[in-house]
Amino acid sequence: MIDSVRMLADEPVHGWPPSVNDFFLPELVHGAGAWLTKFTLFIWISVAIALIYFLVTYRKPKLVPTKNQWFAESLYGFVRNSVTQEIIGKEGLRFAPYLSSLFIFVLINNLWGILPGVQLSTMSHIAYPAVLAILTYILFNYVGIKKHGLVKYLKTQLVPPAPLWLMPLLIPLEFLSVFILRPFTLAVRLFANMFAGHVILLVFTLGGFVLFASNNLLYKGFALGSWAMAIVMTIFELLVALLQAYVFALLTAVYLEGSLAEEH
Repeated sequence: MIDSVRMLADEPVHGWPPSVNDFFLPELVHGAGAWLTKFTLFIWISVAIALIYFLVTYRKPKLVPTKNQWFAESLYGFVRNSVTQEIIGKEGLRFAPYLSSLFIFVLINNLWGILPGVQLSTMSHIAYPAVLAILTYILFNYVGIKKHGLVKYLKTQLVPPAPLWLMPLLIPLEFLSVFILRPFTLAVRLFANMFAGHVILLVFTLGGFVLFASNNLLYKGFALGSWAMAIVMTIFELLVALLQAYVFALLTAVYLEGSLAEEH
C-alpha cells in the first residue's frame, strides 16, 4: 500500500489536491480583464434567468394559473407568508418583493454548484455574499433610522433593558453585534457553506480519478466508492443550497424586524 501511495504521489492527477486556488479563476476572454470570469458570467446568467422567467410568466397572468405561473406564485408566496409576514408582520409586507428576490437570486446561484458542467456556486466566492450582506446592512439601518430617527434608533439597538451599571459593558457589545458582526456573519455563513460544499465535491470526484489511476485493483474499488459519495454529497448540497437561500432571506427579515421594533 505504501508503494501504491508513493506511485500516486509521483504521478499526480491534474487538479489534485483541491486548493483555495480553485476559486481564483482565469479570465474567460483573453484581454477582457479579471472581472470577466466564470463567477461573473454565472452571476449575470442568474440575473437573466430570474428576470426573464418572472417577466414571461406574468406577461399574461391567468385566473387559472399555468404551471409556470403557479411555481412563480408559490416561490413569492412562500417568502411573503413564511418569512416576511411570519417574522416582521403586516408592516413588513412591503419588503416581500426584496426578500423574495433575495431568496430566488441566492438559490439560483447556489444551484450552480450541483449543475453538471458548472459545479461551482458563485456564492462560494466571498465577494458576492459580501455585497448582498452590505445591501441588507444598508436596508435595515435605513428603515430603522427613517422610522425612529437616528437617536432613537441607536437607543433601541444599543441600550438593552438591563441595570444601568451594566451599560458600559453591554452598549459596546451591542454595537459590535449589530453594526459590525451582522453583515460579516451573514456573508460568511453563506460563503463558508457553499465553499465547503464545493471542496467536498472536488475531493470525492477528483479523489476517485486519483484512485482509479492506480494499478492497484483495491484502489480502483475505492474510486467507485468515492464517486458514489460524490453523488450522495451532490444530493446533500441541493438541500444545503435551498437551506442557505432560506436562511439568508430569513435573517434579513429578522434584522429588518429588529430595526423596526419599538423596543430592544
